[in-house]
Amino acid sequence: QVQLVESGGGLVQPGGSLRLSCTASGRTFSNYPMGWFRQAPGKEREFVGSTRWNGGGAYPAYYASSVKGRFTISRDNDKNTVSLQMNSLKPEDTGVYYCVASSTRGLLVGLMPNTGSYDYWGQGTQVTVSS
Repeated sequence: QVQLVESGGGLVQPGGSLRLSCTASGRTFSNYPMGWFRQAPGKEREFVGSTRWNGGGAYPAYYASSVKGRFTISRDNDKNTVSLQMNSLKPEDTGVYYCVASSTRGLLVGLMPNTGSYDYWGQGTQVTVSS
């Protein structure tokens, strides 16, 4: 049984930083897309960023415009983990953050922001940005 377990959420002041981690178990995702979505109260779930294998040994990441330059995704394939470093946090970053993984190795970049592109979801971790 595949499981994704997030950790690292919490309360942080505007301008602060937070790091989320996600550990996968049940299968390896070394060459498969992994990333993050979030959902604010009363809003739809939205893409934060995702990383995929480019076939050449690199794992480029792709981000939503709202977080680009502030958030960074990294992965450790040996540990089957993906992390989200969040800097310069804003109140509008508040929400539940979900770790995701896809079983489609060659997922098109254009499809990476779609919720339907990911087969596995974590239970979510709350991030609250408030003074």
